[in-house]
Amino acid sequence: MASASGFLNDGSTEPPKLRVFLNLDNLVDLRPDSVWLPKPEDMDCYRKLREDGFEGVQMATDDPLPSDISLPYCGLDRINTPEQADAVALKHAARGDLCITVHAGWGLEDDDAVFRIVEAILSASQKHLLPIFIETHRATVTQDMWRTVQLTKRFPEIRFNGDFSHYYCGQEMAYGDWSEKLAFLEPVFARVGFVHGRIASSGCMQAPIDQDLTARPVQAHGAHNYLDHFRELWTRAMLGFLRAALPGDVLVFAPELLPGTYYYARKFPNAAGQLEEESDRYAQALLYKDLARACFAEGARRNNNRESSGAGGDQS
Repeated sequence: MASASGFLNDGSTEPPKLRVFLNLDNLVDLRPDSVWLPKPEDMDCYRKLREDGFEGVQMATDDPLPSDISLPYCGLDRINTPEQADAVALKHAARGDLCITVHAGWGLEDDDAVFRIVEAILSASQKHLLPIFIETHRATVTQDMWRTVQLTKRFPEIRFNGDFSHYYCGQEMAYGDWSEKLAFLEPVFARVGFVHGRIASSGCMQAPIDQDLTARPVQAHGAHNYLDHFRELWTRAMLGFLRAALPGDVLVFAPELLPGTYYYARKFPNAAGQLEEESDRYAQALLYKDLARACFAEGARRNNNRESSGAGGDQS
């Protein structure tokens, strides 16, 4: 259900909470040696996901609802024009999605066209009582950090799905003043109700991390430790959620590590000369799950420190 805050709400009076889902595209075309075994068609995949610590799933746009689904679920879609918003919201509300994330527009629209798309999304969300989180994504109206921040001024009630890989890589956030960019994004962090878990480097949209979540990844051989940067991006988004959330509000974090089909997962020749993804994306998602919970705990610590000290701008 939708909260008065615009976030997803579970109907309880509990403090705002994190729920870790898995975007099911994360399971597509995994490496043969993936720890995701047995294969989904041979087992109750929802039971395995629950046993592995996931609390729900995100299903693709037109996937029918599986008859054996036993986890909470949400959806994703694309809204290209204002006229599409109501039908998209109605479809997902009818499927029983808890919420949806959307790609909005193509990023070629002028300000007036962008405003009309966002207005239609907000109206459809309210009409169908369905939280709709506009994704920060390339080739959409939110592809640019500056324009996205301007949207928060025009529509304070807007809520985002924060996929910060598109900013980190696409706008090369580590190039220039990192602290200044974090401060600039505060209006976005304050409105994140969903996070797509993907870590990028400055030059690659989907970069692997290592099992030691406190150490610099081996692959982060350049000037910047992208793991530390994403830990901070996610923590600030979670802190923003906690500051704005009401009792019962839920922040969904969903790893969305995509296959090489979409040029996200990089492929390299193995010993036999066959192209193979550089990492097991399901094993990576398991690491993301733990990382997200650590970031949420850190966000809660910062929020508690802020409340006890009365320092509204404290990020430490």
